Amino acid sequence: MKKLLIIALVSLAFIQCGEDSDPFLIQNGAIGNLTKEIKIKQVDSIFASDSIVKINSSPNALETQGEVAIYENGGKQLLLLSPQKENDPNSPITNIQVLDPRYKTDKGLSTASTFKDVKANYTIDNIETTINAVVIFLKETDVYLTIDKKSLPEELRYDMNLEVEANQIPDEAPIKYFMIGWEPSTE
Repeated sequence: MKKLLIIALVSLAFIQCGEDSDPFLIQNGAIGNLTKEIKIKQVDSIFASDSIVKINSSPNALETQGEVAIYENGGKQLLLLSPQKENDPNSPITNIQVLDPRYKTDKGLSTASTFKDVKANYTIDNIETTINAVVIFLKETDVYLTIDKKSLPEELRYDMNLEVEANQIPDEAPIKYFMIGWEPSTE
């Protein structure tokens, strides 16, 4: 009986250890193990098994600061992280560009999605027109997307003042940039 009880406890411990969070799940305020409370200097510990390339760090900085790119050990770029303040290692991360299609929202939206996937799963809050793209902001989420104007009908490509509506964007339009924007906490 004791042997059975010990086996049950050990099995339960292994099951609970396997219930770690999905490292590729995008949620409000989190992407995998990275949360909006994390400071840029803490990125090294979160992505300890990956490669971190400091893009805008000062050469004498002891801690991670400035914009950083996260690469998998195999060399595939995963994320581009931008802090609120470039020269402050205690600065929170406020912008993330998602580059790897394994990162997905709970509704399956990823860099490999099309505008059809966006419309089917999210409510569009706003669409802004830029010179070369339209930026799509989604309600009740930290995610915003960019679609290249080359994917739009020709009559929508050249006028920056023209307001583009969701029904004018083709279903097959691919996502050019998949971004996450976090407001810094006011502590």
